[in-house]
Amino acid sequence: MISGRNGSRLRPRGQTREGSSASCRFRMGKAGLALVFLSVAGCSGIKAPVPTDPDSLAEYKAANDPYEPLNRKTFNLTMKFDKWALRPVAKAYVWTVPRPVRNSLGNMITTMNEPSVFFNDVGAGKPRRAGDAFVRWCLNMTVGIGGLIDVAKMAGYPHHDNDAGLTLANWGISSGPYLFLPMGPSSFRDGIGYGIDQGLSPWNYVPRGYGLISFNWAYNMFGVVHGRSEHLDDLDALERDALDPYATIRSAYQQQRKAQAEALKNDHRATVPAWYQ
Repeated sequence: MISGRNGSRLRPRGQTREGSSASCRFRMGKAGLALVFLSVAGCSGIKAPVPTDPDSLAEYKAANDPYEPLNRKTFNLTMKFDKWALRPVAKAYVWTVPRPVRNSLGNMITTMNEPSVFFNDVGAGKPRRAGDAFVRWCLNMTVGIGGLIDVAKMAGYPHHDNDAGLTLANWGISSGPYLFLPMGPSSFRDGIGYGIDQGLSPWNYVPRGYGLISFNWAYNMFGVVHGRSEHLDDLDALERDALDPYATIRSAYQQQRKAQAEALKNDHRATVPAWYQ
C-alpha cells in the first residue's frame, strides 16, 4: 500500500512459538516480497536504458530510478488495488468513526511503534532522541491508557520518526536506486531497513496466549486502513491534478527521506532528558 512512511509503514507483530511462527510467516512474506523484488531488479531486462543526451542523462541520474519500468508496473497494480479495495474501506472508516476516536487510535499505533524508534535511535548513536522515545513509551503505555492519549506530547516529548533505513543513512550508507514495492515507495537501503525493523520490534517476541494472535492480525489490518484514511484527500488531489502521479510520489518520497536523514544526522544533543536528571 502507498504510505507516507511515517508516512509510515505499519509493521506486523507477532508472538508465541506457534503464534509467533504464524505471525513471522506473515512478516517474512512481506519482507520476502521485498527481497524477491530486489533480486528481480538485478535483471537487466527491467532496467530503463541509460540516456545519452546530456539533459536527459542529468534527469535520469536525479530521479535515481533505473528500474522505472518495473516500478511503474508495481505502482499501477498498487493503485488499482487501492482504488477498488483499500480506498473504499478507508472512506467507510472515516465516515463511521468520529475524528477524536480516529486520533486516539492513531496515537495508539504511534505508541506501539516507539520501541522500534528507540532501538534505531540507540543504533544511530543519538542518546537524547532515544531517551525521548523511551519516556514516550513509558508515559503513553501507562498514563496514556495504552497509547490512546498522547500524554508524552503534552509533557513536552513529541513523537519523532526513525527507522532502520534512516539509521543506515546516518552511518553513511547511500539509499541506492529507488524502488516502488507493493507496500509503497522505498529504496534498496530502506527495503533492507524494513527487514531490520521487523527484528527490532518487541511485539515479535511476545509470549503465546491471551488472544494475541487475533489481536496481531486485527491490529495490522486496522493500521493499514487507518494509515490510508489519513491521506484520502492528498491522494485524491494527486491523482486528479498531477501530470504524472508516479513521478510526483517518487519525488516527494525521496525529498522526505532526505530531510528525515539530515534531521537525524544533525541532531547532536548528547545530554540525557531532563526527566532522568
